[in-house]
Amino acid sequence: MRILIAPNAFKDSLDASDAAAAIREGLESSMLNCTAECFPIADGGDGTAKLIIEKFKGKIVETEVGDPLGKKIRARFGLIDRGETAVIEMADSSGIRLLNRLELNPLRANSYGTGEMIIAALDCEVKKIIIGLGGSATIDGGAGLLHALGVRFLDSIGNELKPCPEDLSALADIDLSGIDQRVFNCKVIVLCDVANYLLGPDGAAAVFGPQKGATLSEIIRLEDVLQKISAIASAGGLADMSAIKHGGAAGGTAAALKVFLNAELVDGAFKFLEMTNFGNSLRSCDLLITGEGSIDEQTLQGKAPFAAAAAAKYLGIPVVGIAGKLPLEANPALNEYFQVLIPLSNEPSDLETAISHTRSNLIRTGRMLGNLFSIGKFK
Repeated sequence: MRILIAPNAFKDSLDASDAAAAIREGLESSMLNCTAECFPIADGGDGTAKLIIEKFKGKIVETEVGDPLGKKIRARFGLIDRGETAVIEMADSSGIRLLNRLELNPLRANSYGTGEMIIAALDCEVKKIIIGLGGSATIDGGAGLLHALGVRFLDSIGNELKPCPEDLSALADIDLSGIDQRVFNCKVIVLCDVANYLLGPDGAAAVFGPQKGATLSEIIRLEDVLQKISAIASAGGLADMSAIKHGGAAGGTAAALKVFLNAELVDGAFKFLEMTNFGNSLRSCDLLITGEGSIDEQTLQGKAPFAAAAAAKYLGIPVVGIAGKLPLEANPALNEYFQVLIPLSNEPSDLETAISHTRSNLIRTGRMLGNLFSIGKFK
């Protein structure tokens, strides 16, 4: 039996590569005679760039940038395609994982460090930049990133504002005259892990504000800043930031990249599978095993396990999904793509304990699946 193991990362626990290795270890310790290929996947979220760089055997470049609150850190990006393409992970410079829980402050956090990474990539004379946006700590509408590239944010009397939402509440104008022109000679592709628009109840502030530390009153302030950036862009003859699918990704950074830098926003999961030739491995397998921390209705909005399962469905290959959290009741929409959904935990536990046991539970689940398939072969 040929099995393709293609999980996404299990958030706060294992990256996609370690998750795949754990499932394979379980399968190989079972009674099943099988060949298991690990093909870790991503959707633009945290860890995407690392997987792309590894797949293409890229070169790592290290540079000094500011973290979400401006502290100097060392961040890395990759060069692939003989140095002509840079692969940047926003989470490496502006990520929520760079801050502890008490430091989370989306009114002060900004994406300046990601802009610095773009500058470093342009200094390498690349022709294309691929950016994975997931896992950011910011809801600044891309203001920090744009400021790093030379954009100035001004109040009503022309004073320059800091590119963070707390200061941008006074925003009246955006000066693009100093923007680094090299970026317009470079194709920018943005891998988005969510489809949310910039504004409104399903927008960047309302949906992602709480997980980035924003209170209800702060969400209102953040929404106001995003509305101002969008309105000024439209008044200046640029596209409507609020009408862009995926525009709410990374706190509105996706919309800013699209409108101000002419970037192409793509569904991160499907683009990742296309770039890495996932179909070649899929076509030679009898079964796909995928998974991530949670599989639910949100998964169908473009998360990596859905993209993999959709490709398998097209080829008539059955799919097993493994997740720490699953819907309590059968979900017909999910069942169209996942023939079997298996919960990861083996016993009741709190979230912290469950996360700490992810690897051992994946090994156990892989072994259980192998033994079940083995029993089926003896019939």
